[in-house]
Amino acid sequence: MNIYVSAAASGRGDGSEAHPFRTISQAAEAAVPGDTVFVAPGVYREWVKPKRGGSGEDARIRYVSQVPKGAVITGSEQVKNWEPYQGNVWLARIPNSLFGDYNPYTTLIEGDWYVPANPFHTGEVYLNGKSMYESAGLAGVLEPQVYAASWDRQFTVYRWYTCQEGDNTVIYANFQGADPNREDVEINVRRCCFMPDKNGLDYITLSGFTVCRAATQWAPPTAYQDGMIGPHWARGWIIEDCEIFDSKCSGISLGKYYQQSNDNKWLHRKYKDGTQTERECICLAQVEGWTRERIGSHIIRRCDIHDCGQTGIVGHLGGVFSVIEDNHIHHINNKQNLSGAEIGGIKMHAAIDVVYRRNHIHHCTRGLWLDWQAQGTRVTENFFHHNTLPSISDNPSPEEFTGLGEDIFVEVSHGPTLIDNNVLLSTRALKLACQGVALVHNLIAGSLTTVGIGTDNGSKSLPSPRYTPYHLPHRTEVAGFMTFLHGDAKFYNNVFIQQPVHPALRKLRENWEREFNEWDDYNVEAGLAPYDGYPTFEEWDSQFEGYCGMGSEKSDRYYSHLPVWASGNVYLNGAAPWAKEVDPAVIEDTVSISIKEEDGRYRLETDLYGFIGETTAPRISTETLGMAFEPEQPFENPDGTPIVFDTDYFGYRRGSSPVPGPFESADELDMALNCR
Repeated sequence: MNIYVSAAASGRGDGSEAHPFRTISQAAEAAVPGDTVFVAPGVYREWVKPKRGGSGEDARIRYVSQVPKGAVITGSEQVKNWEPYQGNVWLARIPNSLFGDYNPYTTLIEGDWYVPANPFHTGEVYLNGKSMYESAGLAGVLEPQVYAASWDRQFTVYRWYTCQEGDNTVIYANFQGADPNREDVEINVRRCCFMPDKNGLDYITLSGFTVCRAATQWAPPTAYQDGMIGPHWARGWIIEDCEIFDSKCSGISLGKYYQQSNDNKWLHRKYKDGTQTERECICLAQVEGWTRERIGSHIIRRCDIHDCGQTGIVGHLGGVFSVIEDNHIHHINNKQNLSGAEIGGIKMHAAIDVVYRRNHIHHCTRGLWLDWQAQGTRVTENFFHHNTLPSISDNPSPEEFTGLGEDIFVEVSHGPTLIDNNVLLSTRALKLACQGVALVHNLIAGSLTTVGIGTDNGSKSLPSPRYTPYHLPHRTEVAGFMTFLHGDAKFYNNVFIQQPVHPALRKLRENWEREFNEWDDYNVEAGLAPYDGYPTFEEWDSQFEGYCGMGSEKSDRYYSHLPVWASGNVYLNGAAPWAKEVDPAVIEDTVSISIKEEDGRYRLETDLYGFIGETTAPRISTETLGMAFEPEQPFENPDGTPIVFDTDYFGYRRGSSPVPGPFESADELDMALNCR
């Protein structure tokens, strides 16, 4: 059955096309498996909490915007009762009854791994669609100062401050000369926009909506994770063709359900390290129904996700076996007013068998962060650039280094994690505090950082290794826990290019060498030199010759670095190969590479193919890559079938002796790059 909704309806409709419902929530109350809810263009100021899910892939409940992006679900309300206060500052008194049982202006952002510079609220103030900056006190509104860490420093003087007076929320805001009663001024009111308030509503599709402006909470892996949109612990959702922006924290959540016994436990109790409470979350979830048959297998596709404070997409446990493809994710955490260890264009824990493909991720403080259990994860045909600091002055302040990030960060995972046919152009391309990773046919014009470090927990003087789980292949069941030996890394048919680096970033590296930091080595040199000193397979294997498993003399064989494999790679502009790599193609000539943006479309411009010429490399496959060491799982498809890397970034067929990098032909560079 079809159900119809129109914001222009009288409010007495029955959901028919002639007499539509006025709110999407009314339709959500009525919809049953197999129904499609058609929503007319308009603004829907509501938190839609679906009452039911579909009963299977062929009996979904579908919510469809009749005009693409024309139906707007928003968590905000307009404010038109501003009074002049002092200079450019105005105030508004808002009855607390507007907020119900969740007031974003008394609710502080908090959670595990959140490290606030100031006690910010989940609420927000928007001037003509642009998010203003909260101040910790009224003085910061009366005399606003530029915040150097922001990517939009000029706008940081648009400030607001909130306090309580009786039964009212009072907001002071500096609109820099604008009259807020004549402009469009809105505030966050609702926590979410489209998300059930209970678990287990499967097979729901959200298609073609604009979703914006909600007072979401910080979403660490050890807590209930909300977003403006999310399945709230279910299976088989599709979120497609939506524009999603201005979430206080996260845009879409494929995240964890509420665990009463372990929800921000580290924040509230402190006695156990956060890593241990994370392990407990995972084990408890298995007891409480975290299985392939019940959770995950979602699809997020063709969405434009931008201007969210923490993440574009967040998830832990709930996103397993999902596909995230053809999305444009950009300008995440650009305000830099939120800080902590859960920030990125995409930040997912336990991305088991998740496929990320053909996404365009740029201008985020970090692009894609795969944390814990990136097992069976594949990152393919994505375009990454400008995922780092927006600008650095000649004499940078500490604020300017707040968002030092990279394109891809794989952390404390045992793999197998496959990264193939991507373009990675940020100054820092890959942060690899992990093992069990394979890179095949990528163009990498940035550095590898944190090789061999970043897997301990930062104790002052005692050992603090982080043990993380690995799983049965293509399942959620835990097979074991182990710390990290590093290595177990495979690099085939990649192109490495050294780009110019700001002197301040080189100085960071020099300081690290003098004052060791176990979380980041600040490397800015492209190539595989960070793996110098790691063994080949033959060197590593020789430790076990003649060993019968017991009764032999003491040895470090079980605790030394794992081997590295490298072949078919090309190095340009001074990028350095691995010291033990056989026959690397080191080209002394200087190549140019840059990104050009025209009318919102991006092009890669490079003369690379004029220098690599007829360079070819071996055909790579699952058989070539073998298994990730700890889980003993091949680098294969989520369904267990083998991969042959016989197509390139654009899906064109490779030759039997393919060209290194993501493009099989120089002619392909005449095409616009990933403006999908």
